[in-house]
Amino acid sequence: MNERRHLINLSYRLLGSLADAEDVVQETYARWYALPPDRQRAISSPGAWLTTVASRICLDLLGSARVRRERYVGEWIPEPVPDQTDDPADRVTLDESVSMAFLVVLESMTPAERVAFILHDVFCHSFAEVAEIVGRTPAACRQLASSARRRVAAVPTVPATERADVVRAFKQAWEAQDIRALVALLDSGVTVTADGGGLVNALLRPIEGVDEVVRYAADLAGKLPGLTLVERTVNGQPGLVMRQDGVTVTVLAFDVADERITRIWAVRNPEKLRPW
Repeated sequence: MNERRHLINLSYRLLGSLADAEDVVQETYARWYALPPDRQRAISSPGAWLTTVASRICLDLLGSARVRRERYVGEWIPEPVPDQTDDPADRVTLDESVSMAFLVVLESMTPAERVAFILHDVFCHSFAEVAEIVGRTPAACRQLASSARRRVAAVPTVPATERADVVRAFKQAWEAQDIRALVALLDSGVTVTADGGGLVNALLRPIEGVDEVVRYAADLAGKLPGLTLVERTVNGQPGLVMRQDGVTVTVLAFDVADERITRIWAVRNPEKLRPW
């Protein structure tokens, strides 16, 4: 059971869903305990066995994810994780490899690319080990990880303090209903993507441009009276949580470049807000 946190961290990065990661870990342990005792004793490294099984389960799930996403109502955004959970064994280690921008880039990869990159570049497995999991040659896995690495290189790296300053200014402008200040914080090509999962009102398609985003923000504020904004760490980055009557209704993640907001991800699907 000492491997649980590692398996949660691995599965979350591979799937972008904490709920799915928890299911994968449960299934992995079910397969371990289903082994006869002599088979268990014959496994020299139970941790490596568990990692291999969890990775293969994730690979299978990623292969079917596209079909599931086609049935999803509106846009699908990776499930946001807070800076802490009740159980330390279930905590996701928060670093650049779980930022919302990073996870969104991972979503654009093939399942094999994603698994090869995460296992090798994030969890430091050799390409020989990755090959055994993915079912490709080590050379092919090296190519997969290299392709994924080029995509990830496009994710901007901005100091946390700069991000925090911009997000805090956004919060203050929203609360003051200061349109001029809000506009000054937004990049000309700013994009907002929302995820309601068909369970709550949310944008069905991303909106782009300062005018559209400001109009959406004003409309949202009007529809949710008594809304409060709280600064929170979202996937290891400065973000905001919207609460209504003490209940979290939206988690906002931001991407920032040149002291302006370029992307806003608004997760409103209540099933993805359980940890909040």
